[in-house]
Amino acid sequence: MRLELRGVDGLPEITPGMDLGGLIAKHAAPLHSGDVVVVTQKVVSKEEGRLRDLATVVVTERASQLAVRYQVDPRMVQAVLDESVRVIRDDRVLLVETHHGFICVNAGIDKSNVPGSDTVSLLPLNCNASALRLRERIASVSGVDVAIIISDTFGSAWRHGLCDIALAAAGMPLVLEREHEDDFGVPLPAGMINFAIADELAGAAELIMGKARRLPAVVVSGLSFPSPSDISA
Repeated sequence: MRLELRGVDGLPEITPGMDLGGLIAKHAAPLHSGDVVVVTQKVVSKEEGRLRDLATVVVTERASQLAVRYQVDPRMVQAVLDESVRVIRDDRVLLVETHHGFICVNAGIDKSNVPGSDTVSLLPLNCNASALRLRERIASVSGVDVAIIISDTFGSAWRHGLCDIALAAAGMPLVLEREHEDDFGVPLPAGMINFAIADELAGAAELIMGKARRLPAVVVSGLSFPSPSDISA
């Protein structure tokens, strides 16, 4: 197997209401059936207007107390609480469960690559629906059936550094089944049979994207997987 990854160059700054799928289809041409387009969560959130002005945040007593403890902006803490269903850990960082069910720091809220000192980006309301919408829009513009991965940067417990993972995918499975036996015919444990192909592609695409290269989308070509199915992340 040989995989090719190429960045989608020339995309403009994405603002609410823009046609992100149409722009990707235009700037990523030529696309081929079976390609996978990895798109960063940030531009999806921008297109969908999932931005919040911290000046509009009403800070609660709980947020104020946590902000004093961490010496951070209480408005940011309140925004995190508003995007969370529960706080799992509030020691040094706010580790929360989001409304989507993601376990992450600060509910995925981010200030980077967002214009305005008081503006933050939130995760899409429904990442799976966003991925499916982008897939359908790209298909309508290009006439090509591609898969979509929406990626975001997550940390890993007890490891240094960050890695992009898949928040959602459309048109491809999130996991693929490996062989059930190793090279010597020894059965593999059930937990080792499946591997997270969408996460692996998201991590590989981040090597192309970087953080300041203005390459929020990457096309992956050459991958073979079973017939497409939209699966919840």
